[in-house]
Amino acid sequence: MPGVTVESAGTNPVYQVSRKSFIFFRNPRPDAFDPETGERYDDVIVFWVADDVDKQALVADESTPFFTTPHFDGHPSVLLRGSRIGELTADELAEVVYDAWLARAGVRARQKWLAERGLG
Repeated sequence: MPGVTVESAGTNPVYQVSRKSFIFFRNPRPDAFDPETGERYDDVIVFWVADDVDKQALVADESTPFFTTPHFDGHPSVLLRGSRIGELTADELAEVVYDAWLARAGVRARQKWLAERGLG
């Protein structure tokens, strides 16, 4: 994706465009845990979304591995465990990455990228 940089938050990569994060990897946190064991998930990936409508569409569809936690209420993002990424097709994963980038890229970069694909 154009203009993407990879920064580091400790040992975790943070993907940014225009100095804005659009995908990042979380450390284990108390809000994302296995309900049976209580063990904190150590493989949570955060993807930005355009708005709450997109977020709710992803997390409400039980056929997807996306989820959220109360910590992310009101935040335009969805969570995905890395261990479940294989449940997505390559096209589905690409779409979530593209949408995350589009949610954070500047207007000109978005317009150019979409136009190059006949989508703008």
